[in-house]
Amino acid sequence: MTYKSLESITKSNIEALGISGDVSEKLLKDLHEILRCSATPVETWVQVSRRILHPDLPFSFHQMLYYGCYKDFGPDPPAWIPDPKVASSTNVGKLLKRRGKVLLGDDYKNPVSSFSTFQEFSVSHPEVYWKIVLDELNIVFSVAPKCILEKDTSGVNPGGNWLPGAYLNPARNCLTHGFKRRLDDVVIRWRDEGSDDLPVNTMTLLELRSHVWLVAHALSALDLEDESAIAVDMPMNVESVIIYLAIVLAGHVVVSIADSFSPREISTRLKISKAKAIFTQDVIIRGDKSIPLYRRVVDAEAPLAIVVPARGSNYRTQLREKDLSWNKFLGNARSLRNT
Repeated sequence: MTYKSLESITKSNIEALGISGDVSEKLLKDLHEILRCSATPVETWVQVSRRILHPDLPFSFHQMLYYGCYKDFGPDPPAWIPDPKVASSTNVGKLLKRRGKVLLGDDYKNPVSSFSTFQEFSVSHPEVYWKIVLDELNIVFSVAPKCILEKDTSGVNPGGNWLPGAYLNPARNCLTHGFKRRLDDVVIRWRDEGSDDLPVNTMTLLELRSHVWLVAHALSALDLEDESAIAVDMPMNVESVIIYLAIVLAGHVVVSIADSFSPREISTRLKISKAKAIFTQDVIIRGDKSIPLYRRVVDAEAPLAIVVPARGSNYRTQLREKDLSWNKFLGNARSLRNT
């Protein structure tokens, strides 16, 4: 389909799309005002999309103005252009405002128009760019990489080796404060099942660190081998987040198991991963229903289970002799809470 340029669009062209005469006349008048003030197709489209177009107008009218605006533009004309203020408030926008002139020199204009130039810079200067990214993300390495990108002369990895020699603990990075993160920042918000009328719960970074370290120390007290596989078969609640981070922080491997899995499915994943322990919950509360979860874990012949009560500290099922209640498990590390 061939579209007219915006200057050539008439009232009858707009009416032919099912738009009434009065509305068509108003739309055409607004379009002419925009054309008098806009110098480029991109500037014109920004004004057209903000001042004229809205969901109640036929899509065919949107197409008419879009293709008419970019009639001689070339391939891939932009349909959405970020607002300069919004673009400047993004992470990359803030970075370019702070360091764009230093990194790009005279090629730097502003975060929007210089974005493509910055993208090219990131490809041609990976050592500089990725060092900036890691600093912006406040990534802390247990062992720092010897460089950002190491060329591979063997031919095995033509793309090179990224961050050679580096070691880091992702959980440690999640719990690190400083830079853009304070200890009193809220890091988790949640609402317990059946508590819809109560305020949303919150947990600060300081509180999360305390809980995660406590669980990590309790895991260490189990004397498992380093990098042991530990399963988590729980609903996505605040305890499961704490447990997941603690397993990683303690140097072990998380095996995620959906709380909907049958005993057979649970057993398969435990065998494949060779899990040494599993965190689970006694039951899952769904409205007025109580769905057994620990029972499925037992039927799967799971190894040592650490069982979190769904509510309070009382369990709705009898635990196996070798398994640990949540409180007993944490008791192994209570004296280290403030370590």
